[in-house]
Amino acid sequence: MRAVITGSAGFIGSTLAERLVAEGWWVTGVDSFSPFYATADKEANLAGLVGERRFDLVRADVATMPLDRLLADRPLVVHLAAQPGVLGSFGTGFDQYLHDNLLATQRMFEAAAEAGCPRVVYASSSSVYGDAEAYPCYEDGTPTRPRSPYGVTKRACEKLAEIYGGMGLPTVGMRYFTVYGPRQRPDMAIRRLCEAATGGPRFTLRGDGSQIRDFTHVNDAVDATVRALTAERTYPVLNIGGGVQASMTDVIRELGRLTGRRVPVDRQAAQIGDVRRTAGDTSRARESLGWRPRVSFRDGLRSELNWVLERREAELDVVPTDISLVAGRAS
Repeated sequence: MRAVITGSAGFIGSTLAERLVAEGWWVTGVDSFSPFYATADKEANLAGLVGERRFDLVRADVATMPLDRLLADRPLVVHLAAQPGVLGSFGTGFDQYLHDNLLATQRMFEAAAEAGCPRVVYASSSSVYGDAEAYPCYEDGTPTRPRSPYGVTKRACEKLAEIYGGMGLPTVGMRYFTVYGPRQRPDMAIRRLCEAATGGPRFTLRGDGSQIRDFTHVNDAVDATVRALTAERTYPVLNIGGGVQASMTDVIRELGRLTGRRVPVDRQAAQIGDVRRTAGDTSRARESLGWRPRVSFRDGLRSELNWVLERREAELDVVPTDISLVAGRAS
């Protein structure tokens, strides 16, 4: 089978590409290597696929590149390319979100419909819910009230999917809930916490630490995405959540236990557009995909912590530290 993955050099995209190639798929990755974070980090994400005959990479922007040749043989499509982050979507930064999120998605849907692609699985977000009146959130039962321009673009992409779905293009929107794990972006909280916990810069905690997230390990998010590509029947949108709800204070404490050290924290006012809580009901994903999250939160934190350590040790060319031994020890 063949798949096209946009955003293939990113956190979820590179992990997905490795999974599909390992299972015998032919994969074409597309990535613009936007400057949101370092190109070297994205290239490192793809290091395991260098020289792999079943994988080829196209460096291009989905919002401007010709798409007809890319989709000529009607591959399955996973559209992950987007401008991430809540804070940057306010003010003049919104122009980039319009280009990378809305325009790129509309062009991909249009081209996939014209090519006759059998399915497009695309990245949505728990941000579409905003601050819900009750939890967990249900795909059809919970109103969508995004609190950031970023969340608005993700909800708008879902509306675009409805339009192209009505024209005959099968689409599945994955409402990912706070994905974490190895290769997580450097701006994301758990990545920054792991770095702070292992001798890196102090972590800036925005708000009082009581904000709760439904954390989803990247391996579970990827597993759901693979299943959504080939499931016989699925829904237009699916909540993909790890089923583990923890506050930022809980995360800080757990990382302290894993490392045996106090995580250094600086406190600041809450971030604009931030929501109090996320929690998703995943009954539809379980029923239609035969999927369930398998990585415990403690094991997931340990996996990212060890990745941060391995990455630093590779850069410094030093032997593993005592923290690595603590983090890797079963408990």
